[in-house]
Amino acid sequence: MENTITAVEKKLPIRNKVDVLVVGGGPSGIIAAKAAAEDGLKVTLIESRSFLGGNMTIGLPILGFLGQKKNQIITGLPQQFIDRLKARNAASEHRPCPLHMSITIVEPEIVKAEAFEMLEESGVEVLLYTNFADVVMEGNVIKGAVIESKAGREAILAKVVIDCSGDADVAYRAGVPCEKGNEQGGMQPPTLMFSLGNVDTDKLRYSIAEEPRTYLTDFIPNEYFGQNNQYIVVGLRSLVEKAKADGLSLPTDRTIVITGLEKGEAWINMTRVNGVDGTDPVSLTRGELEARRQINDIFKYLKGYVPGFEEAFLSRTAPFLGIRETRRIVGKYVMNREDILSCARFDDAVAVASYPLDIHHPVGGDCTLEWSGDCYDIPYRSLVPQNVENLLVAGRTISTTHEAMSAIRVMAPCMAMGEAAGRAAKMAVRKGTMPSAVDVQQLRKELLEQGAYLRPAKDE
Repeated sequence: MENTITAVEKKLPIRNKVDVLVVGGGPSGIIAAKAAAEDGLKVTLIESRSFLGGNMTIGLPILGFLGQKKNQIITGLPQQFIDRLKARNAASEHRPCPLHMSITIVEPEIVKAEAFEMLEESGVEVLLYTNFADVVMEGNVIKGAVIESKAGREAILAKVVIDCSGDADVAYRAGVPCEKGNEQGGMQPPTLMFSLGNVDTDKLRYSIAEEPRTYLTDFIPNEYFGQNNQYIVVGLRSLVEKAKADGLSLPTDRTIVITGLEKGEAWINMTRVNGVDGTDPVSLTRGELEARRQINDIFKYLKGYVPGFEEAFLSRTAPFLGIRETRRIVGKYVMNREDILSCARFDDAVAVASYPLDIHHPVGGDCTLEWSGDCYDIPYRSLVPQNVENLLVAGRTISTTHEAMSAIRVMAPCMAMGEAAGRAAKMAVRKGTMPSAVDVQQLRKELLEQGAYLRPAKDE
């Protein structure tokens, strides 16, 4: 029996013709759509879920607004979005962190509402519950996307498409060369975040500050916890070891706790499912179920071994697995490990980042971090795919190696890439040119004029 069928060819209704189509409503997508629509272009954003915000809605803090020298390196539209959240008491300050450069704690439910309101104010048409299904191509030029929803299959035609899917879905379907994982194909494992209520977060931080030999943390000095009532804990390895020796099944060697904005709230980043492929629904389903099983023993561990969790209760789990890595495009330039560690400068830089190489190993339960000492540029060429015109990519799926991706994947740099892609798309439409032919120096000029942070080009 054959394992394929021939689908009946069918004419699809065109739902809309727009200037810019953004696929994916996560951190890069909402900023890309906002930037593209800024001076009145017709912009549509599609998102498969019932809300916007992506990984900003799963309990993770936003990492990377500050650099390794504690200076702010992500500004512009990403900062404007944080300011909107702050106005609703839904975001913290950018807090320097010895391990993660900086953490910005946000309230997931307000992110969902504020992202939608921001795009609505900007005139962006948002289509939720709408899946990207395929591309509309003419030769090597993408002309739009096939979407699928309860209304059936339709097409949206666009002058420029921005792939913010997180998995390079558009680029992959359009024929852009893509890579996945390391040399063996191994990808960083995902995490299902969950939140606990009634946690005595002061007891936890004072325990660490006053008994560092007992509650040792990775890289973060104990005095940090005495000074900050909102914080992230990474470490307590001896407690994990003791719990494992007592028979608990824990998937990691480290405790990772992130305090929430609400009193007594803590988000836990400790589930870990190796071998999950975020582009395969069977694998994703297995990962989701396994992560939920892992929560049981992690909860027992926290209540029984970690100070402050004695009276905690399970409050909520994230709406989806936090995927660290899937496809990466091969673009006009492939960022590599050396670019990160040497603080690379590029004449076509459109964003600056400082987050370290942070690889959660595809096999085992640990992770490796390497810092550059300062910040590095993200070049426009890494947002421009090979082989396909009229397409830009923003977020963790830009053109990098497996190692370099581990640094640029966090949310603040992804938001900055979204702004660059949105402004580049707008410029391409206004000039009647392909995104690959955009005058990058003009793009840099606009980014700077609109408040983005860039370092001077190498020859300036």
